[in-house]
Amino acid sequence: MTAASVSGRLAPLVVVDADVLGRERTGDETYVHNLLRRMPTAADGALTIAAVTRRPELVPPGVETIALRARSQELRMAWALPRLLHRLRPALAHFQHSLPLRSPCPAVVTVHDLSFERDARVMGRWDRFVFRSVVPRSVRAAARVCAVSERTKRDLVELYGIDARKVVVTPNAVDPAFTRARDDVAHDGYLLFVGAIQERKNPLAAADAAREVGMPLVVAGPEKEPALARELEARGAELKGYVDKPALAELYRRSACVVLPSRYEGFGLPVLEAMACGTAVVATNDEAMREVGGDAAVYADERELAQGIRRALSERDARVEAGFERVQLFSWDETARRVVAAYREVLGV
Repeated sequence: MTAASVSGRLAPLVVVDADVLGRERTGDETYVHNLLRRMPTAADGALTIAAVTRRPELVPPGVETIALRARSQELRMAWALPRLLHRLRPALAHFQHSLPLRSPCPAVVTVHDLSFERDARVMGRWDRFVFRSVVPRSVRAAARVCAVSERTKRDLVELYGIDARKVVVTPNAVDPAFTRARDDVAHDGYLLFVGAIQERKNPLAAADAAREVGMPLVVAGPEKEPALARELEARGAELKGYVDKPALAELYRRSACVVLPSRYEGFGLPVLEAMACGTAVVATNDEAMREVGGDAAVYADERELAQGIRRALSERDARVEAGFERVQLFSWDETARRVVAAYREVLGV
């Protein structure tokens, strides 16, 4: 699809920055892909939705595609994307984390978490400096801010002084790939940790708890911190690296229990994914984890994680059924409706 053909649509054009598609960015990619999948229905012809991406083949049906490639993310945000938007002249543009330096139209930005503000261990000094510079500027400049949880909304209001009325909570939900196992699928007796291998996710706590309860630990997630990954291997964990959705769903279904000892989350998508696949969940007593897992998950402090695993295993059937009920409270249709409502409010349509 060319820029000219997209801009020729009759309904107001909303451009969604979907550069994350195909880049193995876990929760961010899940959010963008599923929003795009459900937004045409939510818009019901009142808006034209177009996705700007380097991977047009990954854009769901019903969404226009605009291919855009760049040598680096910095050049893309500073030059290529603003140049494209000035050619397209959309009514509205939607971004993840930060806005480009220039935009010819009102903008919406989704913020997944403010972990870089809460915990200095989350990322390196330079990346933390960049995030602390661009995210506050972006949320203040945006016409609306989408937060993936009430926790993230509270952080935005508290840390950046954003008017709460400007922030719309647009939660994650479960991708269709994550479904309940057949009755004949056996559990393989391993514990599963899902998430990027980084200090904030606290995977060593999962490895130590697995050793304490005498069960193997499987880790599914990209190696963001190689030294931490090597230490996980030294403690006996099996590292799968980034795993695509069908394979990850199977890992969930066959695991005895999912262990998520993260120190900070903006949402905690693996909690929902595990529950949708019929697996009990043990998580740390994090605000976002509780917001997602409700009474269906077991919560334990890091030093009591092994005890939490034993409890989850002993109550497994009840936890699984409670998890299925909990998952039903989260819907991509409802999230897409909220996002489209925010667009229409900004545009007055």
